[in-house]
Amino acid sequence: MKKLIALSMGTFLIAGAFQSGSIPKAEISNNLIRARLILPETRHGYYMATRFDWSGMIESLEYKGHEYFGKWFEEYSPFIHDAIMGPVEEYLPVDYDKTQPGEEFMKIGVGMLKKPEENNFDRFGLYQITDHGKWKIKKEPDQIRFIHTLSNGGYSYVYTKTIRLIREKPVMQISHNLKNTGTLPLKTDMYNHNFFVFDNQPVGPAFRVIFPFDLGGEQGRGMGTIAELRDNMIVFNRNLGKGETVFCGSLTGFRNDPADFDIKVENTETGAGVRITGDKPLSKLIFWACPTTLCPETYIDLNIEPGKEYSWDFLYEFYTF
Repeated sequence: MKKLIALSMGTFLIAGAFQSGSIPKAEISNNLIRARLILPETRHGYYMATRFDWSGMIESLEYKGHEYFGKWFEEYSPFIHDAIMGPVEEYLPVDYDKTQPGEEFMKIGVGMLKKPEENNFDRFGLYQITDHGKWKIKKEPDQIRFIHTLSNGGYSYVYTKTIRLIREKPVMQISHNLKNTGTLPLKTDMYNHNFFVFDNQPVGPAFRVIFPFDLGGEQGRGMGTIAELRDNMIVFNRNLGKGETVFCGSLTGFRNDPADFDIKVENTETGAGVRITGDKPLSKLIFWACPTTLCPETYIDLNIEPGKEYSWDFLYEFYTF
């Protein structure tokens, strides 16, 4: 029987002391994979910032004795935008440039936010949430479904994300459905940041990131020194030191074809790997790494007219070698 948890989201944030024992969590398993997720909550939630979608945070995923996610950051507060774990996702704001200071703008998976006096949207900033919407969570032994409903006139939606462990396979599926219930289009980009942490291994030469095409485009910070593009791979020449990062802001080489949404991350010392695939074409590809995590960031475009809905899936196949 499905277990239904209704989370009525308030209209304010509480900056009180963080108590880990009060954080709502849930575990799922298919006997091959065991995953522990952090559930969205506003009063004493683990994550109450405004960058990432609040659903689908995975603080631990184990397969064959290997850990694939976990804490990668040093400083923690519920209001730090990237104090978050797992294959988390961000939706860029809808029609931010059309919103006047003092008015509300939308971030899918977060709610309605108040626009301050500023020239450009700050994705690393913390905004005031004026309407959290309403969350419902349906849990089964091998899956969790998050349903976020936001009703705000022109900008309204029902957003459903399901984290499912495929039966008898070392595969996690992240399924999305976004239904536009408002009167205005929902046009945005979304991406998955991933935040892989393999067995607490430092990011360095033991890691390789493999693509089905030769890489080109902007190489950016740390490339050519700490790391480099080598044909269809990103490889590391040495471990990253404290405070160092690698960043490629616009990688190229992929086609407008879902077949190119196919990325492997492997650690040659531990023999742990994961393959990420999607059923929609990549619209953009970014790579970021620091000493504790590495992140192929996969983007897709969304443009959903009123009354329409759109669905897309990501698959994570875990393996050893």
